[in-house]
Amino acid sequence: MLEALRDRGFEVEFRSHAKAILSGDFPDAIDELQAALLSFTIPIEEIVGSGGGETKGTQRLRKALSEAGWDKFTFEITKVINGVARESQSHEIDHVRAFADGTRLALEIEWNNKDPFFDRDLENFKRLHAEGAISVGIIVTRGPALQENLRALVQRFAEEEKLESAKDLGALGLSPTARQLRHYEARIQRGNVSFAEAWAAAFVQDKFGAATTHWQKLIDRINRGVGNPCPLLLIGLSEKIVTFGEDNRARGQSLD
Repeated sequence: MLEALRDRGFEVEFRSHAKAILSGDFPDAIDELQAALLSFTIPIEEIVGSGGGETKGTQRLRKALSEAGWDKFTFEITKVINGVARESQSHEIDHVRAFADGTRLALEIEWNNKDPFFDRDLENFKRLHAEGAISVGIIVTRGPALQENLRALVQRFAEEEKLESAKDLGALGLSPTARQLRHYEARIQRGNVSFAEAWAAAFVQDKFGAATTHWQKLIDRINRGVGNPCPLLLIGLSEKIVTFGEDNRARGQSLD
C-alpha cells in the first residue's frame, strides 16, 4: 500500500492497525490520496517567496484533495445527560473523506506550522476516534530528507539566481530585516562563506527550523503515545516535490 509514494521518496508509516483498516475498508480513498500526492510539486520560488508560510503548492494540494471529496468538516460532539445537552465541543478538520455508511477519514496537512500543532491534530484525532466519528487520522508533513535538504535546495536557488547582496534579494521581492542582514554578514565573516550560502542557511533556520512541523517532531510525539490509540497514517513529503525551472505561469492557475 502506497508503494508508489515510497518509490518517490515519501515516508509512510501506519500505526494502530491503520494499514489493515485502510486496505480493507478504504482502498479507493487511499488511491485518491496517493494520486494527489504524486502530482504534488512545489517550485523552489514558491518556498522562498512564501517566507515559510503556506505555499501556493500546498494550496494546490488542498484543492486537489477537495476536488476528490476530501472537504473541510466541523465535527460537533454534544454530551447529553437525562436528555439535556450539558457540554458541546467542535473539532474542525481541514480534509475529511466521508462515506455513505457514515464512516470518515480525517486528514491534516502541516507544511510549516509551529510544532505544537501536531499535539492539537493528534488529540483531535484521538477524541474523534473514541467517539466513533473517524476510522483513521492522517497527517502529511515535511519528510526527513526534505527537512534535511531544504538548506541545500534554497542555496542552489540562490546560486542559480546569483544572489550576492541584499540588493539582489530586493530585486526578487524579498525584504530582509536589519537583524537578518546582520545575521547574513556575521555568517559570512565567521565561516568565510558566500552571500548565497549565508542567506540560505539563515533563511531555512528562520523559516523551517527545528521548532516547526516536520517528520521528526511528529514521530517524537507518536513515540510518546500522543494520539494513541487512534489508528494513524503518517506521510512525510519527499524532497523530490521541490522543482527548479518549473513554468510558474502554467502553474499560476486560479485557486478559486
